[in-house]
Amino acid sequence: MAGRAAADGTTRCPACRAPILRQLVGRVAALTVTADLRPLTSAEQAAARAPNRLFWCLYRAGPHTPPRLRWIDRWHPADCPHPHVTEHHCPGPRRPADTLF
Repeated sequence: MAGRAAADGTTRCPACRAPILRQLVGRVAALTVTADLRPLTSAEQAAARAPNRLFWCLYRAGPHTPPRLRWIDRWHPADCPHPHVTEHHCPGPRRPADTLF
């Protein structure tokens, strides 16, 4: 159980206790995203890049609005002032798989 989410949607990973944000991203075919809240530098993004690893722009419209995850695609501005984050890959212990036998 991940615990109760804060008003801005942030919570902590139940295994490693890292701060995460869980949101639906997209308008038509939304994707449920669990993202780390630690911003990545350009070098960290390049090192973490993998074929199926997604990166997100952590957009905040103002000081009193919750952060929103936005797609980083080819139209995303190169000089974006918002922090970029990636999906959460928990380094903590794995839970045993549910099996029938």
